[in-house]
Amino acid sequence: MLNLANKITLLRILMTPLVILLLYFEGPILCKFATFAFIFASITDWADGYIARRSNMVTRMGKFLDPLADKVLICSVLIMFVKLGWAPAWIVIIIVCRELIVTGLRAIAIDEGIVLAADKFGKAKTILQIFAIVPLTLHYPMWGIDWPSLGIVLLYLALVMAIISGTNYCYDFYRKTRERPSGAMNGTEL
Repeated sequence: MLNLANKITLLRILMTPLVILLLYFEGPILCKFATFAFIFASITDWADGYIARRSNMVTRMGKFLDPLADKVLICSVLIMFVKLGWAPAWIVIIIVCRELIVTGLRAIAIDEGIVLAADKFGKAKTILQIFAIVPLTLHYPMWGIDWPSLGIVLLYLALVMAIISGTNYCYDFYRKTRERPSGAMNGTEL
């Protein structure tokens, strides 16, 4: 179960406290280190999937851990931004609630033998969140760029994608559960 791909996924989870700690003791230097740590952790999201598919290391544990690691990293950093006053709480609340709802729906769907695959809006949401978090983590002006303003604009775009993809997941879940034969439960007929 703990193949290379899953170890990389676990590394992403373990990187989360480091990013949060660096943000907690904010300052221009520590924010740069936090940004590098976040970027490294985000790259592991691509690396674990690539290695798992290429080396035929796809496991049930990996299918569970990979999205969990993404949510732990991104939601933790967004919540830290609220504490620091770097992101509006209402945006973070909507994004975190969307993540909890989708995770819950996926868990129910798996239990019912239904696959809720990631769609293009969900993938766009993740990419936009990462691209929003990087400038928000940099926080301090550098190279004449107002990083926080850029990050907030990208966070608003990520919010829109989060709502669209969350709505798609809910609709997909509803449609797939309605298509099941009546009386079907946990993949068996009553």
